[in-house]
Amino acid sequence: MHSLKSTLLTLALPLLATAQSSSCSAPTASYAAPSLASGYEAHLVATGLTRPRGIRFDAEGNLLVVQQRVGIVGLTFTEGGCGAPVEVADVKVVVDDGDLNHGIEMSPDGRTLYASSADALMSWDYDASSMSTTSDPQTLVSNMTNTDHTTRTLLLSKKAPGMMLISRGSTENVDPLASDVTSGHSQIRAFNLTNATGEYDYSNDGLMLGWGLRNSVGVDEDPNTGNLFSVENSVDQLTRDGEDVHEDNPGEELNFHGTLIDNQDDEQGGNYGYPECFAAWAPNDLPRNGTLVVGSQFAIGNGDSEAINDLECSQRVAPRLTLLAHMAPLDIKFNSQGSTAWITMHGSWDRTNPVGYKLSMVAFSNGQPTAAADSTTALIDIMANPDNSACPRGCFRPVGLAWDSQGRLFMSSDSTGEIYVITRTGGGGIDDAEAPTETGQGAPAPSTTEGAAPYVGVDVGMVLLLGGLAAVVPVLM
Repeated sequence: MHSLKSTLLTLALPLLATAQSSSCSAPTASYAAPSLASGYEAHLVATGLTRPRGIRFDAEGNLLVVQQRVGIVGLTFTEGGCGAPVEVADVKVVVDDGDLNHGIEMSPDGRTLYASSADALMSWDYDASSMSTTSDPQTLVSNMTNTDHTTRTLLLSKKAPGMMLISRGSTENVDPLASDVTSGHSQIRAFNLTNATGEYDYSNDGLMLGWGLRNSVGVDEDPNTGNLFSVENSVDQLTRDGEDVHEDNPGEELNFHGTLIDNQDDEQGGNYGYPECFAAWAPNDLPRNGTLVVGSQFAIGNGDSEAINDLECSQRVAPRLTLLAHMAPLDIKFNSQGSTAWITMHGSWDRTNPVGYKLSMVAFSNGQPTAAADSTTALIDIMANPDNSACPRGCFRPVGLAWDSQGRLFMSSDSTGEIYVITRTGGGGIDDAEAPTETGQGAPAPSTTEGAAPYVGVDVGMVLLLGGLAAVVPVLM
């Protein structure tokens, strides 16, 4: 049996030789065009990927994409063409490993590639000029296996060189093991790769940055202060005092974890509440809401006198911001000035009216959000599906974010197998875009712009647009 790598290269190279003479054929989507806030554009630049998740640019400007349960593919772009800022000129399988599922990172010198499976952090020597690994994988951190939430987000700190953050989620919706700090469940830990003398054990080693974090998939570092933030996917199907309150509670969370500049930071290692305590989004919908406000930590309150109560929950670390329930934030990326954090909202399943399915921003200043902790208007929507009732099947579902060297923001959509690039109107970068005045979770829908015309999908494997030509490649299971 041919490997995915050999099959893909066999098909791709002949196509590239004739791409220059082909007619222009920009990639288009099979669903309604996304809506964009005024001053922004979004263009599809790649389609037909297999559940693209985490994305990173290498030192040569190639986009490396984790395809869940497939491996890592690299895309080389050329500027302009077919009405989009860039188009795919070449595609290459970089790592053929079906255990990889989300996390990806690159060393500052561009010579080491990192990726994660459900159990391990691995590294490869990497050559950006050939877009290829030059060594066998080395396991750096292991013992992270659990069911349900199996992604392991990676972040290399720029303020504390060599420190790798790894976020690990829970093993079920409400995971009792997360109450035990020694379990390693529902935590963010940092590992010193510079001083490593062997393979780390996730549950027993590393610096604890936070626990009681159900599934904090997105993690990033403010470029000015080094402050660390994560975005939390909170619990589903919640009841309080036996009453169903799950429609608008608990809220998703933006959490603060201190900085790695000072390993004695008091903000490090706190308990953020899960699985006993949760952040209120709609406190008036909660029984016995008392003095609860947006962002207050509350307990389930099942009548058990031994159970944790609201008073005890108030001692847990509260979110810096609380977001509408069930939007499922999966990535957060700061701009280079630290004035804006961009967040992908993968979208809900546990709600009567679907929410999320969008790209939003939050204003920051001096390493913290400008909005108050109880704000309901901190989130500014930039790119959204025009009709969430078509979701999840008939819309894009954003996951990973990455900045290119020109300040353009690239975004993966796993359910549709696509990569978007978001720019200013006319194609310029948006790294210096400032979040406007707060508009809220229910901000007016951005205006619909061109950029995603009807597209007839192909159900036979993988399609990658190469200079306007589509290479159809069987996906090996």
